[in-house]
Amino acid sequence: MSATVERVSAPRGPSAAPPSRRWSAVELVPPLAVVLLGAVLLAPGHGLWFDELFTAEVGRRSYAEILTAVVEGRGTTSYLADVPPSYNAPWYLVVHTWMSVPGLGGDTSLRALSLLATAGGLALVTRSVTRLTSRAAGVLAGLVLAVNPLLLEQAVEARPYGLALLATGGALLGLVRRLQEPPRGLLLFGLAGAGMGLAHWYALTVLAGFVAAALLLRGRRALPVALAGAAAALPAVGLVGVNLVNGNGDRNADWLPDTGGRLADLAVGAWAGGLAPLLALTVGLAVLGALRGTGVRVVGACWVVVPLVLLLLAEQLRPVYLPRYLLAGLLGLGVLAAVGALTVPRPARAPVAGFLVACSLVAAVPLFDRGPRERADDVVALLAERQRAGEPVVAADLRSATGLDHYVRTSAPQLRPDLVLPPDDARPPQERVWLVRQVVGGEVVPSDDDAILLDAGLRITAVYEFPASHTELVVQLWEA
Repeated sequence: MSATVERVSAPRGPSAAPPSRRWSAVELVPPLAVVLLGAVLLAPGHGLWFDELFTAEVGRRSYAEILTAVVEGRGTTSYLADVPPSYNAPWYLVVHTWMSVPGLGGDTSLRALSLLATAGGLALVTRSVTRLTSRAAGVLAGLVLAVNPLLLEQAVEARPYGLALLATGGALLGLVRRLQEPPRGLLLFGLAGAGMGLAHWYALTVLAGFVAAALLLRGRRALPVALAGAAAALPAVGLVGVNLVNGNGDRNADWLPDTGGRLADLAVGAWAGGLAPLLALTVGLAVLGALRGTGVRVVGACWVVVPLVLLLLAEQLRPVYLPRYLLAGLLGLGVLAAVGALTVPRPARAPVAGFLVACSLVAAVPLFDRGPRERADDVVALLAERQRAGEPVVAADLRSATGLDHYVRTSAPQLRPDLVLPPDDARPPQERVWLVRQVVGGEVVPSDDDAILLDAGLRITAVYEFPASHTELVVQLWEA
């Protein structure tokens, strides 16, 4: 159908602005917005939490150590022996490269890597949507993504989702170039598509959506895109295969909730940050964008629908849902909503677009008030102030150990000779022992150290609590 070709290359209708293939500085507004908001979120300088601490621990290892741990299915240190790098191995290799640059080994720099990757992804998405539709639609789409609460939360954490967004933006731009100016764009699509799966293998569902869009728009002429997509998926499939062989194939399944078929509803609700007006507005405008959006409706619809359908099918076999896992696919929802806002009657476009961005900002406000997710840095600061040389500092569990190990290494190396990490237990007889442990559901997690210390005649004489939004830690001083 010739009409489908025209939808991609040039919009019709007297009110539609022509797609712009020339880059403009205004397209930098979305990436600059996410960097500014991210800098505000990072300003309090809260310490890393467990997932980020794991990134720091694995990322400081050599390339050979990381790859060996992945292949053998083991952890990189004693207390993480049963927690291998597994699926995020490419992210840890990137982190190691980043940390190898002088001055870039700190906590904030790890989070900055994710933020910069997110900004790059938004720049590529903005450019792609601009080429498909108009500059106004591209910039609005980028802004809607930049202020989204789910995206902002992940953009400032030292985890691989920013890298996945960067690769998704690159694959989208490669697809757009291929659709508009073949044979250009195919190499970019393939390389960035491989990066999507390696950054987070759930992003392969989005890559499948991009291939589906190309097939719908170009039919048999999209065969090179389909082949490139299939080749791009192979590295991630290989990584999954390695983890299946070494016994880590479903290691995260126990932590994932079964949505009972409500995966799509929950995902959209997470994208809206739980704000009902934003949820209704996003869904309504996305439907308009899918039905009336010039240039981008096929790509946008496949971007959203294909990943959700694939994950709903996968959920029949095992739980797969966490909001951040679906982030790459939910970007398409934001893009469709932005395009939909520009399909309403002309006098209402600016108010509707402004309301969409404003609602997203309102939904993101709680992020700016949140406290630390874990306070291992404060724990180490307390110990550095009060512990005396020779008094054991014992980590009772792997989460406590990860935080202690990191912050002793980076801010209190004088504690290192007295640090006891799992699987080692407390070392009585001692007159004073500092025991660091996790609190879950208001209860201190049991430890073998309790019996050892009690048998040695020690009792708890002081307790220091470190409440946080994700991992609550407590320091107990045991004395004879």
